[in-house]
Amino acid sequence: MSAALELAQALIRCPSVTPDDGGCQALLGQRLTALGFRLEPLRFGEVDNLWALRGDGGPLIVFAGHTDVVPVGDPGVWSCDPFGAHIRDGLLYGRGAADMKSALAAMMVACERFLAACPHPAGSIGFLLTSDEEGDAVDGTVRVMQTLAARGERIDYCLIGEPSSDQRLGDTLRIGRRGSLSARVRVQGIQGHVAYPEKALNPIHAFAPTLAALCGQNWGGDDPAFPPVSFQISNIHAGTGAGNVIPGELLIDCNFRFPPQPGAAALKARFEALLDQGSGNCDVQWTLGGEPFITRGGRLLEAVKAAVRDVLGVQPALSTGGGTSDGRFIAPTGAEVIELGLRNASIHKVDECTPVAEIDQLADVYEALLTRLLGNR
Repeated sequence: MSAALELAQALIRCPSVTPDDGGCQALLGQRLTALGFRLEPLRFGEVDNLWALRGDGGPLIVFAGHTDVVPVGDPGVWSCDPFGAHIRDGLLYGRGAADMKSALAAMMVACERFLAACPHPAGSIGFLLTSDEEGDAVDGTVRVMQTLAARGERIDYCLIGEPSSDQRLGDTLRIGRRGSLSARVRVQGIQGHVAYPEKALNPIHAFAPTLAALCGQNWGGDDPAFPPVSFQISNIHAGTGAGNVIPGELLIDCNFRFPPQPGAAALKARFEALLDQGSGNCDVQWTLGGEPFITRGGRLLEAVKAAVRDVLGVQPALSTGGGTSDGRFIAPTGAEVIELGLRNASIHKVDECTPVAEIDQLADVYEALLTRLLGNR
């Protein structure tokens, strides 16, 4: 059994449903300590974070990732123990197998092999681990980055092990992500009997034209490196549950995924203008989940593409699609950020799994990346 597979299994067997780390960071910390890393556990609220650093000079490349996983749901629906890390037909099964404990194992083994071959690299290596990526993401990477910024510590290159690959390992690199902007609209009406609508005000009826206008908008976004703006209604709620009562209030949750242009401020302004034009008595509360970011070029991107090409024989596509990632907290500091991990076909699903062979291949790619960036020249 390979070292990367063995470590991936050990991590999967640590139940770490967000925000619980489940002992993963302690397991990884032991191996980092043996490599000469200086460990700094950073706990905020219920969230465990680990900042580990080896070296004092630049450039600094950081492997970033999360040890928490989403809930398994009904374990009886799984074909195996979700935390058993079973291998069947060349696949490693378990919650976190693809997202992203196997990538963490590949990072660790790659670092061990690289430092064995190059004990005095031309720069520094860091690990940034959190147990708050799959949850609220308020006490995880964002807090670690605030701590580093307050001390004047800066990351040059960051490789995040999120499952970026699609049909085969290495076929896609995430070079950025769209921002996330959520709105909760509260429309006030007057509750009453459905037989006496003249004595009530139905907020659903009042807001329906505005809702249609919102859904019919072309919200823009013409940056060729990004998908256009996406607007989606995620929840609508009104009523008491009784069929003969006109509701007194309507709640609507919606979300924008947006590129740098038009940006959050412009989307807010257009959205609120449409609300003002409507007939509903409403207010809106905004939540900015993250700004868009992108690494359009640079040494890290070129090194990752070369490592993927040399090890896997693949020319990766560059993408900014998908949801948010913790890269949104790291990129604003000026770091070059690239996401490269395993295939994402089974993430967050029942029977999450990843090909065993690709764990070792990913470790090879990560090692090749370290050699290109920090190998003695």
